[in-house]
Amino acid sequence: MAGTILITGAGTGFGQEVALRLAADGHDVIAGVEIVAQVAAVRAEAARRGAALRVEKLDVTDPGDRENAWTWDVDVLLNNAGVSEGGATADIPADRLRRQFEANVFGPVLLTQGLARRMAARRRGRIVFMSSVAGLTVDPFTGAYAASKHAVEAFADALDQELAEFGVTVATINPGPFLTGFNDTMFETWKSWRDDPSQRLFDYPALAFPHEQYDPEPVFQKTIEVLLGEDTRYRHVLPAEMEPQIRAQTEAQWDRRLNDGNRPDLVQKAHDITPATPARP
Repeated sequence: MAGTILITGAGTGFGQEVALRLAADGHDVIAGVEIVAQVAAVRAEAARRGAALRVEKLDVTDPGDRENAWTWDVDVLLNNAGVSEGGATADIPADRLRRQFEANVFGPVLLTQGLARRMAARRRGRIVFMSSVAGLTVDPFTGAYAASKHAVEAFADALDQELAEFGVTVATINPGPFLTGFNDTMFETWKSWRDDPSQRLFDYPALAFPHEQYDPEPVFQKTIEVLLGEDTRYRHVLPAEMEPQIRAQTEAQWDRRLNDGNRPDLVQKAHDITPATPARP
């Protein structure tokens, strides 16, 4: 058994499904959810699926919630909580940029600090970050989100080196475009901006997430393998068939030239694609 597994952001999406599957298989899981209203909903779903799942309110941006979580005996931490802010870098309001980093970087890292010290004292533990391919590459209109995930990658890499002598391992999971609703809602966050729409560079109702999207099953399976220590790689790009593409994109940065003044293909695709377009099998 992996011991007690804490999963943040378990109120929805990847986090909820992974927590439910692990609990249904008999693992000791704490599902951390952002808001109180999610506690009862996740408990009800766990009961429906016959899973003994402990559900706790854990907003990673809340200092009180973080301090409470530091008192739990956690052997494995999945930093899954996060939000996605879409929009051109020149347009995103300041408060939305700060929220992006509070939820995706500062909150998770500060939560990890307290738990990592306890793991180090016990000389065992595992910390996993739900990063993204956006932590390795970047698309137009995802600069804020990608920047936060690049920061996550840096902290994860540093932690892996710093905690090695204490018996604590670190890994990242880097999902590509999966059809969970997360990517499509990223391109709707402009609806809550408090700005002057006439000053924006882009017409956001005309834009959509510029990628076809995959079924999320591979993320559930691989995340569970990583949390249980069955997969010992540090980084996990998903779906696996995207790994050569991501490697090529990162390598291509060394030979990159200044843009030629024409609209890039992905910017055009954001104008042309239908939201929630599934990838072909």
